[in-house]
Order: sequence, then C-alpha cells, then structure tokens
Amino acid sequence: MIKFHPFTLDNGLRLLVHQDTSTPIVAVNILYGVGARDEHPEKTGFAHLFEHLMFEGSANVSDYDNALQLAGGENNAFTSNDITNYYLTLPRQNIETALWLESDRMMQLAFSEEKLQVQKNVVSEEYRQSYLNQPYGDVWALLRSLVYKMHPYQWPTIGKSIEHVQNADLQQVKDFFYTYYRPNNAIMTLVGDLEPTKAFDLVKKWFGDIPAGATVSRNLPAEPEQIQERRLVVERDVPFDEIYLAFPTGARLDDNFFTSDLLTDILAGGHSSRLMENLVKGKKIFSESNAWITGSIDKGFLVVMGRLHKGQSPQAAEECIWEELDKLKTQLIPDKELQKIKNKIEATNVFSEVGILSRAMNLAWYEFLGDADMLNHQNEKYFHISAQHLQEEARRIFLPQRASVLHYLAQK
Repeated sequence: MIKFHPFTLDNGLRLLVHQDTSTPIVAVNILYGVGARDEHPEKTGFAHLFEHLMFEGSANVSDYDNALQLAGGENNAFTSNDITNYYLTLPRQNIETALWLESDRMMQLAFSEEKLQVQKNVVSEEYRQSYLNQPYGDVWALLRSLVYKMHPYQWPTIGKSIEHVQNADLQQVKDFFYTYYRPNNAIMTLVGDLEPTKAFDLVKKWFGDIPAGATVSRNLPAEPEQIQERRLVVERDVPFDEIYLAFPTGARLDDNFFTSDLLTDILAGGHSSRLMENLVKGKKIFSESNAWITGSIDKGFLVVMGRLHKGQSPQAAEECIWEELDKLKTQLIPDKELQKIKNKIEATNVFSEVGILSRAMNLAWYEFLGDADMLNHQNEKYFHISAQHLQEEARRIFLPQRASVLHYLAQK
C-alpha cells in the first residue's frame, strides 16, 4: 500500500507526496497532460519535439542538465500518445534545486529560432535513425495507421512525417507550450524523505506564482467500430519476416482492460507462455513471439506478433497464431495456468513499486487516470478475473473482422 498526501495549488497544479524515510534520495516527477493525440493531423510530432525543447534552457537557467548535475541529480523524459513525462532524482537536501529548475521551465522557456532549429535537427536525426534506418523501425507507425482511421492515435509520437516538425515555426511552438505546459495541466509527485506539509510549502514557494492556462478541452474524433479485416504487406531490408495481428480493445479505464491484459500474458508472458511453448519451442515456427496491449487513455489495441524462422510461410504462421487464439475462445484456461499468470502479475506490480522513481511515475500516471489510489488496487482487478471472463473477452476480441494484419517481409 502506497500512502500519499494530495495537494492542489491555486493555479491548478496537483501535487502528491509519498514520504519514504528509508532513502536520502528524492524522486521528482512532472506529468503534463499532452501527447501525440493532442496534435493537429498536419502538425504532428510537437509533443515529442517539446520533450527535447524543455532541456534547451528556460528564462533564467541556460543549462538545465548542468545545474542539475552540480546538485547530484539525474533526469530524463518520455513522450507517449497520451502524456509527456519528466523525471529526476537527486539528494534530499537539494530538493529546492529541482523545484527551481522545473518551475523556471514551466514558467517560460528560452524560446529562440536557434534553439528551435537545433532540436528540429535532433528530432529529424532521431526519426531517421529510429524509424527510417532501423530494422523494423516503422512497424509501430504502420500498425497504428492500420488500426486507426479517425482517432489521432493513428500516428506515432515522433509524428506522421518529419516535415511536420521541420516546418514548425516559433509562434506555433510557443502556442503549443502555453496551451499544454501550464500548472493546471500538470501533476507533480515527490517521493522520498520529505515531510508532506513542508514539501507542499516548497512547491507552493516555487510554483505558486506561475499563472494557470486555459482549461484543455478535447473533442477527439471517435474511432468507428471495425467490421472488416484489414491487411497490409510490406517488404523491407530486414533479415527475417515478421507478422502482426492487431485487435481493437477498450480504453484504459474500461473494466475489460485487465481481462485483455491477462490474455496477452497467457499468450506471451514468459518462457512457459502458450506462444513460446507451442510456436517457438514446439512447432519452431517463430524464433520469438510476443503479445501486448497498448493501455491507451482512449480505445487501444492488442497485438500478437511473431518473428519467423527462415523458410517458414507467413500465411501458415498466421494460421498457427489463429489456432492459439481460437483455443482461448473455445477452451477454458486451466486454474493452475491462470493462477500462475496472476501470481506473476502480482510480483511484477510489487517489484515496480520498489524504487522511488517508479512510485513517483506510477502515482502521477494513476492520478492522471483519475485517482492515484487506483495504484493500490490493481492486483485486485486481476485477481477477480475468472477463466470464464477470459473466454468471453477472447470471443469478443479475436474475430477475423476485427483483425488488422501486417506481414512485414524481408526483401527477396
């Protein structure tokens, strides 16, 4: 059980403090409610661009990284389709250095044409290295555009096209910042040996005078129900064929999220999972396999994939995956197998709460979902799922007309 103390500043900034007296280190996490889903279809990649721009200096701090390192701190950030998350750790006695740095860049970045161009170049190079020149690098973009036809989840965080970032002007960047990087669109978590009330006073000292922005309102287009199979075959300069089957699922807060997540663990949750036992070790169709669920705020999707051994037919391999999915629809999962998966999930969740940084991130994420205390009840959600629930969910999800199939083939 992770106990925390919630506070809210007058400007709307939400703060959660979890005191841990066992460590001299403090974790600071700031989650901004902005991701790729908030971008205009013709101006994508902005949220990811900002992940970089936030380290280019703020109004009173020219070098964020250097100032933090002098205080013994480390930091990083990531962008998803739903959020942008910044996090750091440093010695407890230097907590105000962290708050000073974070408040200064929340207040105002050091915008300039030169800094913007530097980060445009960085993001463009990342796009080339991670998507264009990396083997299998465009799989995620292809899958998203196959599954989504209306919702902005149809593009990855780096954007639909690198030209969108390259063509961004300074005013567009400023508008994006003052829309989304405001205290009322942010959640801060502090985890470490900090007395909660004193921690709140420090946060109020450094963040209290930052003006709130307009309330972020979203009217995102709903993704129509998929009623027909979608297929895409591409050839790339890669060593092995891969196949992917994607199926629409519910939103993160839907009750069936946990059921869908359990199905992926049964299929690919470790060395004794079904895909591993039957298709990797048994039939030797694949050299590796996996299954996962996106867990998006809005409706997501579940993916099953396999990397084929040389000489295997993608069509035959796909049929083998369907056979495993059909077993989930027609046969109840044995109690022993289900309990093993639940035990593994419980162990994973417990382990994820060991480090102070993980706790800080998790608290912020669940607060963004609507209630940070949900973090303390995740295992219960999984434990209440029966074999019948899983069979019903498999019958609902794994339908041919709901499948988006990608055959990612090595060039002949």
